[in-house]
This record gives sequence, structure tokens and C-alpha cells, in this order.
Amino acid sequence: MMQPKPTLITGHANAKATREYAEQHQREGHAAEGHYSEFLRARMQLSSLGVGTFPGAATPEVDAKIAAIVTRALLSGINVIDTGAHYRYGRSLAAVGAGVRAAVEAGVPREAMFLISKGGFLTLRGGPPADMQAWFEQEIVAQGYGSMEDLAKGCHLLTPAYINYQIELSRNLMGVETLDAFLIDQPEVHIPEIGKEALNRKLLPVFEVLERAVAEGRIRYYGIATFDGLRVETDDKLFQSITSMQGLAEKAAQAATGQDMARHHFKLMTMPFNQVMLEGFTRFNTATGQGNVGSPVQAAHQLDVYMMASHSMFKGHLAQQSMDVVERAIGNVANPAQRALQFNRSTPGIGTSLVGMSTPEHLDDVLAVAKLPPLPRKDYLAMYQKAEGV
Repeated sequence: MMQPKPTLITGHANAKATREYAEQHQREGHAAEGHYSEFLRARMQLSSLGVGTFPGAATPEVDAKIAAIVTRALLSGINVIDTGAHYRYGRSLAAVGAGVRAAVEAGVPREAMFLISKGGFLTLRGGPPADMQAWFEQEIVAQGYGSMEDLAKGCHLLTPAYINYQIELSRNLMGVETLDAFLIDQPEVHIPEIGKEALNRKLLPVFEVLERAVAEGRIRYYGIATFDGLRVETDDKLFQSITSMQGLAEKAAQAATGQDMARHHFKLMTMPFNQVMLEGFTRFNTATGQGNVGSPVQAAHQLDVYMMASHSMFKGHLAQQSMDVVERAIGNVANPAQRALQFNRSTPGIGTSLVGMSTPEHLDDVLAVAKLPPLPRKDYLAMYQKAEGV
């Protein structure tokens, strides 16, 4: 006898619920003033720190730990949860879903949470196949999701059909009717193989699928999660312009709706940012179309795109030690991990800094920093001046 399909949790983040959530957690002492960032013109309040779910072995034990982390975070003032269709071979999606359900049952409204998934990298459910070629033929080609010509680095598939599959996989395994955002993960990996112009031709129909998913209520916003794309110099072949991405999104919205004045929903980007990888704040490589050139973080703000930081811990290194200037400036915290989080969340223009974790104790540092106000702008900027003066 077939099991009934579980009911998806309805709703999505909205201004009223996220504001009430922020006010409650500030009132209860879980969050300091300044811990929440405004999500563009939607006026939603998103926590300055968010939980990422990339790390950890693909085991039931880690599934349970991630679910517990997600629930505790949502109950404690952290309302941004980030995952991806390929994280831990797709297992993180269901782990996040279990954590979200437990939080809802404990009284956190779905509308107070901002839930993100990503697509592009092959999900490989069940782990790496013994015969990758046979797996690809059976699971990708035979399903109409794409061909070997669509694959980059043997692991990244950028087709409308596959992205649509990963949206549906994310929704169903996370157990939610609507994702607050869906990001194309590192599309720049295709550039060395096919060039930037060909990548943009691939992205346009993918963005059309995303615009249709918005219209159908399956997602609310979309964007891209980059590794190199925003950090490199303008003349680097991997460079991706925010204005160019928005131009593609505008065309996609027009094609998806048949309306010349259609508004796109490309509203979110992530890029690595931390004490070592500072390019998002210091490299002026992005023309905004408003007569000036800014850093990626500045440009995102001017172009109405919410910027999130990834790699906040620099693969764990910044949990062990801090840059000297940062250690001197942020001395009022318990350890280097908290210092790294406080540095990132205090960066003007970065709305949320994501922290990947599968160890429940690591959430303690996130919750401790949430109780602190971010650094005043002048104190933050002084760290750059002192670093230059060394």
C-alpha cells in the first residue's frame, strides 16, 4: 500500500511575521539591536547570521544533528537557513525539513523563516555512483534533464529542466510549498569550458524557469551563489557583473510573462567574504549603470540585491585564529570564531553572513554573537585604515 505524500508546509517569509519574530527575540534577549537586516523593499527582517548546511558526512547521525541545529537556531533568533540540492548528496534538504517542521510545531511561524536552496551541481542522491557514465545516462539523459554537452567539470548541469527538478526536490524534501529563494550555485564554473557569452545564453532560459517558478508560487526570489564570479577583477574571464545578471533576469521575466514591463525577481546573491577574502568590500570592480563603479557589496546595495556572505569561517581557519587587526579591534568576544562572525556581520552592505555547520556546539558561537550589537561603522572601517598603516 502506497504511503500518502506528506503535506507541504504553506507560506513564505513576509514583513509582518519576520518583524514580529525580530521584536520577540530582541525582547527576550536572544538578539541585540542591529542583529536583523532589512530585506530590500520587502521590509522583511532577516538575521545577520544564518545557518548553512553544507558540512558533514552523509549519515543519519549528521542528519539528526543538522535538524537539531536548524530547530534550535529558529527558536533562538536566527531565521535564515541555507541549503542546496547537492549538499551531502541531497540529505541536507531533508535534514533542514525536519528541523523546520520541529520549529513550526514549537511555535515559530513558517512566515518568520527565510529558507534558501541552491541548484546546478549534480545531487547524486545516495552518494557517488560506481559508474558515473551509466548513472548520468539513466538519471539525467533518460529523464530529459540534459546531456554531457551541458555538463561542466563533470559535476555542474545548467539546464532549465534540471534546475526545475532541483527546485522540486528542494521543496519536497524540505517539506515546504514555497522556497524563499533559490540560487544557481557557481555558474561561473562553465566559463573556462564554454566562455562567458555561452554561459549567459545558458542562464537566460534557466532564469525563465525561475521566473515561472515565482509566478507559480514555488519560489519567491532567485539569484546566484558565486565563488569567484564577484571577487575577481573586471577583466578576469570568470568575472560576473551584477548589472549583467539583472539584464538577463529582465529578459527572462519578459519572456516568462509575455509582458514588456515585467519586473524580475533576481534579488539575492552570495559571495565568499571574511577577514582573508575581502574583495567583496575592497575591490571596486562593478559598474552599477548609475555612473559609478563600486565594490560588489556597494553595487548590490545600489542595484537592490540582498548580499549574503558565504565562507565566513574560511574553511574553519578563522575559528582557530584571527587577523591581528581584527583581534585588536574585536577583543570583547570569547574566541576567534565569534570574532570572525562579528567581523562579517558588521560589514556595511552585507545583510546576512552564513555559517556552515553540522556540529551542534558550533551554533553556540552564532547565538552568542547574535546577542551583541554589530560594530559601529566607524570602528569597522578603522580596521581597514589600521591594516593599511601597518
